[in-house]
Amino acid sequence: MYDVVLLVEQELSEPDAKRVVELHQDMPDPVTYHVLVPCHNAEAGVEASISALGTADLYGPGLAGQRQDLAEAQKAIDTEAKGCSGRSVQRLRDLGQAAEGGITHDRPIDALVATVQHVHGQEVIILTRPHIVAEFFHLDWTNSARRHLGVPVLHLLEYDSKPAAAK
Repeated sequence: MYDVVLLVEQELSEPDAKRVVELHQDMPDPVTYHVLVPCHNAEAGVEASISALGTADLYGPGLAGQRQDLAEAQKAIDTEAKGCSGRSVQRLRDLGQAAEGGITHDRPIDALVATVQHVHGQEVIILTRPHIVAEFFHLDWTNSARRHLGVPVLHLLEYDSKPAAAK
């Protein structure tokens, strides 16, 4: 069994799923894909934004009254992330592949390292949109993963479904 862990920024498109599967079409062992979708923490995001604006003293206590709204927002975020994971797994399965998936609220690289260790992953594929600034400073997921893992890490850019003229 050859285990590949996929860290995806958003749902795998059909072309992306095909591209990932094609990378392993000549493998002598069966391949299992483990799809990992990071899920944002609504409350932490709001608090970080307020802190970044330097207004935590003004609005910090007001967050206590917003807990219910934040819980509802988190539920919606989790539901979307689970759907993204499920649809990505289904796209791989539709191509005849063994696949499973899930979401994480942990830092993406921490979750990736834990998943690779848990499934004894032999390879990592990170699928993202281009992040020019993060990549330039080597702060992107791929460079972080390479620093933390002892397995091959491939970075693929998501398939762009928009024609060049539409951009």
